[in-house]
Amino acid sequence: MPAVSDSVWSAQGTTPGEIEAALREMLKERHVENAAYVPARTLNLVCVVDKQWSGEIANRLRRVGRNHAARTIVCAVEPRRQTIDAVATIASDVHPQPGEFALLRETVVVDVGERHLAHIDTIVDPLVVTDLPTLVWAPHGHVQAVEALLALAQVVLLDSVDEPDMREAMQRAMTLSKDAYVVDLAWLRSTPWRERVAATFDPPHLRPDLRTISAVTVRHHPESTVAGLLLMGWLASRLDWRFSPLVARNGTLVGSAHARRQDVRLALEPATDLQVRGLAGVTLETASGRHFDLDRGPGGLQAYYRNAKGDERRWVVLGASRGESGILGEGIRQALVRDPTYAPALAAAWAAVS
Repeated sequence: MPAVSDSVWSAQGTTPGEIEAALREMLKERHVENAAYVPARTLNLVCVVDKQWSGEIANRLRRVGRNHAARTIVCAVEPRRQTIDAVATIASDVHPQPGEFALLRETVVVDVGERHLAHIDTIVDPLVVTDLPTLVWAPHGHVQAVEALLALAQVVLLDSVDEPDMREAMQRAMTLSKDAYVVDLAWLRSTPWRERVAATFDPPHLRPDLRTISAVTVRHHPESTVAGLLLMGWLASRLDWRFSPLVARNGTLVGSAHARRQDVRLALEPATDLQVRGLAGVTLETASGRHFDLDRGPGGLQAYYRNAKGDERRWVVLGASRGESGILGEGIRQALVRDPTYAPALAAAWAAVS
């Protein structure tokens, strides 16, 4: 939603201290203008982006819905820039009505050069709201900047799908997990699938079948192998499976996991017709003869179930997909609502490819 009321400050050749002072002054002015204007105070979001792609990132952030950060600091990197320019905006989506408050959200765009990245924390530190969690997101890489910001940040947002090498992506996530809480968009893309699988075995009479799963096949976008691996890692971490290394066979990763009762056949199949990142389908089979399919389709996930007697059922899980903007919004929200299942899933998935 576009802002209906905003204040803007800009300067060239400025300093972090001057930017911070300008923000304080604008907040005072907005409060004097109307005491119902109050600053949102939930989360700092620090984005380190390439200047030439900053518009694309801004568009993605505009579509995250209610999950906007209270203060967003965008460090737009230009390779040869020597000085710092900045634009600060304080905006509200509504005009306050009598007896109501209107939240103010703050955005600071700081143009920096590559020379600033090793010490980007000295630029960002005065600009974050103290006593709030700080989330760092560098969608275009800039590993050096992320490393520098770990002293300020409690959470790092990343997308393991962005990395061309899945092993490097997973190793990077595990390394960052030692110093910060990691939110991985590749993991969040599997959320509807994990929820549906868990719901399938939720009835008490089906829970024993969790121990008889004999085969798992995950179909994924060709660039989203990590998302499929994380889904398998989630199953392994929850069911105490031990992976044997997966191997490539005709473009598909195949292997097995050792469960308490039997081995589980595993397959990660690229779905070349899938146009969006993430998963295309999941198939589970049990030694007791049950078969369960989930596939992406119109209106939601297309579900198919067949029991050992051959009885079949088909239905649609409505509204399962949130789209990329919804996934990014959930990633921002996860900075405040921690998911304890990601790290064990990541560790289990790493065992399948290391």
